[in-house]
Amino acid sequence: MELTKVAERVLLVGVGLKSEGRAVEHSLAELQGLAETADAVVAGSLSQSVARYHPGTLIGSGKVREVALAAKACRARTIIFDAELSPAQQKTLEGETDAKIIDRTRLILDIFAKRARTSEGRLQVELAQLSYMLPRLTGAWRSFSQQVGGIGTRGPGERKLEYERRHIQSRILRLQDELERITARRRVQRSRRLSVPVPLIAIIGYTNVGKSTLLNSLVSMGKGPSSPKGGCSPLPKGAQACQDRLVYADDKLFATLDPTTRRVRLPDGTHAVATDTVGFIRRLPTTLVAAFRSTLEEASLADCLLVVTDATAQDFSAQDAAVDAVLADLGAAEVPRVRVFNKTDLLGPSERKELARSHPDRPLVSAATGAGLSEALGRVAEVLGRKWLLRELDLPHHGAGSLVSTVYACSQVLAATHYGTKVRYRMRVTAENWERLRALAARV
Repeated sequence: MELTKVAERVLLVGVGLKSEGRAVEHSLAELQGLAETADAVVAGSLSQSVARYHPGTLIGSGKVREVALAAKACRARTIIFDAELSPAQQKTLEGETDAKIIDRTRLILDIFAKRARTSEGRLQVELAQLSYMLPRLTGAWRSFSQQVGGIGTRGPGERKLEYERRHIQSRILRLQDELERITARRRVQRSRRLSVPVPLIAIIGYTNVGKSTLLNSLVSMGKGPSSPKGGCSPLPKGAQACQDRLVYADDKLFATLDPTTRRVRLPDGTHAVATDTVGFIRRLPTTLVAAFRSTLEEASLADCLLVVTDATAQDFSAQDAAVDAVLADLGAAEVPRVRVFNKTDLLGPSERKELARSHPDRPLVSAATGAGLSEALGRVAEVLGRKWLLRELDLPHHGAGSLVSTVYACSQVLAATHYGTKVRYRMRVTAENWERLRALAARV
């Protein structure tokens, strides 16, 4: 007989400073989405705006009693706080509410653990979870620790606490070593990819704004006639095999964690490589940023960032600010970017008109219907054109074989036109490589 899993009933508690205004409400709504993504049943919610956070309970003793009563009334055995709790605060709250206390960080870590599919993703999540857990061991094993002193506290208790701490520290070191090896392999893969003369685009945005669906739509747009004779440079080894496979996309928070790369055809017939990255979120746990840094750094290596914003989000300005903050932390603040509004098919005509009026620099697109994608790609091609220059180089038919190989190796050749005793190569090339090619051509 198959047992049916009973969903966990939870009570949500939003908390913020009074100076933040309605940000508490928006964050609480987001917390509900996170809880539902973790397969919890939201039985109720409360919010509290405070002048300053209480050091012991975050929300003050009076509100703690209200939370405890609300949890019992809605039969919720788990209470999720929309904040990062200290180990001491978590222990105090659990004692006063007689419920399991989860903070925002632990909830996000749980979702990442559920979503991780590759071995690297699982290792990254485990590292983040253990880094979060380590400072909380003292609270978890307080009853066994000799630190409290007194009769009856001596014996194996502290050995248990120290054993757990050493075990976690040892596991963290092993995970860091293993991830460093994976990171080294990723660096090699990146260097090979960067050696291929193809512009790089990173699709960036808040979680669940439609990045994966957008990548699928951009790939579908490029399945047209083949490139002009002379062709674009090939994809990195192994990438062509998965070019036709759709990227997994779902209407869920953090549906995809692993970066996925596909080739995208630009309006001028050239190609770029686009990478779908993990979604960002406000107050993204620092342990996750540290663990996923090697994959998040795809953004800093891109020639252009395609920053996607959910046009239907009431607080999209705050989401944009969260994305910009993470990009700055990753060293990608100076990378050129194109911002677009996605999901505009879900807006009414008047809403789209107002959005276009208030943000004339952002194309309105719909990854679901394909509307506006041509304009967005045109903006991306314009940005890429500042680095990837359109140039022509004339070489003789004979005696330039090695230079021709260099041309194809370090530029994206669009056409090769034969005339007289020469061949004119029309190409997209970076300024550095163009100067190198000109110097080599002068010697022929």
